[in-house]
Amino acid sequence: MDKTRAQQVLARIDAILRWEQGVDQQKDQRFAELGKHLCEVRDRDYWRLGYTSFEGFLEAKFPDSRRKAYYLMSIHDHLHQIPTLEIENLGWSKALELAKVAKSEGRHFDSATWLHKAKEKTKQELKEEVYKYFTGGEYEPYEMVYFKLFESQLPVVEKALYVASRMAGTERSRGYCLELIEDVRKIVEI
Repeated sequence: MDKTRAQQVLARIDAILRWEQGVDQQKDQRFAELGKHLCEVRDRDYWRLGYTSFEGFLEAKFPDSRRKAYYLMSIHDHLHQIPTLEIENLGWSKALELAKVAKSEGRHFDSATWLHKAKEKTKQELKEEVYKYFTGGEYEPYEMVYFKLFESQLPVVEKALYVASRMAGTERSRGYCLELIEDVRKIVEI
């Protein structure tokens, strides 16, 4: 391992993270550069300078959520054919949507077409376009719902969702399984 380079990359990540914390308005301007450096830390094991694992490194640098770090690395890994400035001008949310398509298409990814779409569309419109690309269907807005169950209720709910997924014959989302349960309930009432 090149210790000098490792220390430079780790110091650069710290500098970018400090800079991001200090400038809220421009917080995500350097996400592509940050993703590049995070990939280098992962690929060259630079995390070994002070951390027991790459996960430990990410926990220390991204205490709120490591998910964003993984998103930034995915953008770097899959959009390397697009210049960094172009990616950063899009914003990381749009770049992440393009990375999903690039990952799926591999070498056949038409970066020019998708980059044009990303520039022309809002974040939501691009998200809907990517959803349509993968599913062939129209995007349906959703809302996350959280609720409390008693411990005694959890096995009943889990079993109902499991039975509904088996009825569907595929590993569908829990929301879809809840729809099936509701449909069965309506049939039983008739």
